[in-house]
Amino acid sequence: MSSAFPTIHLVRHGETAWSLSGQHTGRTDMPLTPAGEAAARGVADRLKGLSFSGVWSSPSQRAWRTCELAGFGAGAIRKDDLQEWDYGAYEGLTTRQILAERPGWTVFRDGCPGGESTADVGARADRIIAALRAANADMLIFSSAHFLRVLAARWLGLPPQGGALFVLDTTSISVLGYEHDLSEPVIRRWNQK
Repeated sequence: MSSAFPTIHLVRHGETAWSLSGQHTGRTDMPLTPAGEAAARGVADRLKGLSFSGVWSSPSQRAWRTCELAGFGAGAIRKDDLQEWDYGAYEGLTTRQILAERPGWTVFRDGCPGGESTADVGARADRIIAALRAANADMLIFSSAHFLRVLAARWLGLPPQGGALFVLDTTSISVLGYEHDLSEPVIRRWNQK
């Protein structure tokens, strides 16, 4: 996959105990599982031969450790705006547990009590996109699923709620870019394992 325009590679962090169990992991700083560490090492082979003008990571240890194990830690910059959604009162709960108390709830529409709204996460994604477009270069980002899903939606000009349309597996690689010119942002690849 080559492009005459900049590409943004997105890497979701490796497996954690809570990603495995389906618990919402926003600001709880979970380590990678051994399987998550092995998969993070495998990201290096999947990105082999690519070069990036910048590497940015969420400050969470799961994203930062994935970045390090993939071989990009030395030059990476931690960016607070890349943190996962702050789930507030829903931190550590599964979707099933939340729905038992609040039928019909979705994070992308309803946000989280005591945490972030969809608009809050969308505003963080917009700041990252503005910095990416200003860089106008190939970039690599390590972060978490729900944030990256909102980032993709905002990249395409969709509302933050559009993140509900995308799914991301652990250590997946996705690529944002452009089609005919810089006024046509697209998803070039999504959720590649």
